Amino acid sequence: MAGGGQVVLRTVSQQGWVRGSGAAVLSRLQDAAVVRPGFLSAAEEETLSRELEPELRRRRYEYDHWDAAIHGFRETEKSRWSEASRAILRRVQAAAFGPGQTLLSSVHVLDLEPQGYIKPHVDSVKFCGSTIAGLSLLSPSVMRLVHTQERGEWLELLLEPGSLYILRGSARYDFSHEILRDEESFFGERRIPRGRRISVICRSLPEGMGPGEPGQPPPAC
Repeated sequence: MAGGGQVVLRTVSQQGWVRGSGAAVLSRLQDAAVVRPGFLSAAEEETLSRELEPELRRRRYEYDHWDAAIHGFRETEKSRWSEASRAILRRVQAAAFGPGQTLLSSVHVLDLEPQGYIKPHVDSVKFCGSTIAGLSLLSPSVMRLVHTQERGEWLELLLEPGSLYILRGSARYDFSHEILRDEESFFGERRIPRGRRISVICRSLPEGMGPGEPGQPPPAC
């Protein structure tokens, strides 16, 4: 977002990766909207991309999502992984989820074409629980969060390839989130050119849902 009054979060783990409309929203979401750059090594990113590519190639890019939230995408739910990829996903679980949280058994994989984007939306509590964590592959992108009631309160996350983002609690329920389309893809004054982007998203179980129950349509994260 352009304009004055913009603040960059000045913590060691977030510096340069999270920016927002003011100190209050940055403080409020400090632990609820987190970016961990360089979470994956180049070799780990290649491991995931190589494993996902054959399955994604069998699918066509779509332009009409079930809730109209995504444009130019293909997606899948994946529960079987190589041991190398499972080791990565275990690291995600340890980094993003508490010991009392159970994860959905399938991992949501979302592939956005270079001109694809995700519109502002708030995930339904019916589809996943209070925490989601996503690995970003191939292309950098900008995720924007905007308060659903106070539109002047916003946060932006710079998601470089190999980074991990985590959304919890208030960041999920009180803010919409979106992935900016290429022509809007700026982080402050910095242009962030969009290419093809794959996200690998782990989700906690919705409240009252057992781990063996069939999944619902996934969130557009």
